[in-house]
Amino acid sequence: MFGFLSRSRSITRIGLTPPVPLPGRDGLALVLIVRNEARHIGEWARFHRLAGVRHIHVYDNGSTDGTLTALQDAVDDFASTIPWDQKLRDDRRGLEIHNQVLAYAHAVRNFGARYRWMSFLDVDEFLVPKRAENLPEALAHLEGCRNISLPWHMFGRAGYIEPPQGGVLSNYTRRNPDPMSDTKGLRNFKMIVDPCHVTAIKVHEIETGDGTCNDRGARFSHASRVRPGFYSADHIQLNHYYTRSDAELKAKIARGPNLTTPDADHLRRVMRKVAAIEAGEIEDRTALDYLRRRGVDAL
Repeated sequence: MFGFLSRSRSITRIGLTPPVPLPGRDGLALVLIVRNEARHIGEWARFHRLAGVRHIHVYDNGSTDGTLTALQDAVDDFASTIPWDQKLRDDRRGLEIHNQVLAYAHAVRNFGARYRWMSFLDVDEFLVPKRAENLPEALAHLEGCRNISLPWHMFGRAGYIEPPQGGVLSNYTRRNPDPMSDTKGLRNFKMIVDPCHVTAIKVHEIETGDGTCNDRGARFSHASRVRPGFYSADHIQLNHYYTRSDAELKAKIARGPNLTTPDADHLRRVMRKVAAIEAGEIEDRTALDYLRRRGVDAL
């Protein structure tokens, strides 16, 4: 089922045969791989339930802080969990297989046939409907697309040293002004796709055989989505709360990346992004505006 293409030290792209759609498939499912996010996973899951997601498939990468209990307390059986604590390698070449990409491929093959749409997020990423009441309504005009790329809107620390009282959405409202900036690795995408057409998966690029659309439905090649003309957040904005507080940023760095990387390299890469995010920030209350439209003060 899987075909692997590799970089020099790791396998970060997995090819697969798409699942056969089930009769009546419908809705948007989220796939989340998570480790030690008990503080934030409840808010994240409640937000996406409010936003009309049908189900969340959670891959637990060895959490030890009560993350899964917090998730169940927040949304009960709206989310299902799968143990996913592993580091796997190609035995002949010694190449590490990206655990996050492996989880995404597993989700597509085993659950994708149930859904019209599937998206693959981290717990610091929120899909925010800009005009519609929920995400299915925001996707309704995109029925002709199999593949939608949403650019990161990168939020910084907002001056917090320690985690503030309240949730992420209410406290972090300042972000980098240019989602299409290629400075220090800020420009990237997560995707909403038709899982029954997925043929290959990377973390930030999923192939469905016909390029990708922005959220207006304009079609581009994967290579050309990095051009400024691709940008749109008219219908769905992808908020990426990359740092949260300074203390949480330090904990994130200590946890390390999804692939085995020298600690010094990981630290330099993260701090370059943080400096770029926090240079010339603007206020962005898109998520709070959505909650207000739905009559919700806090999650």
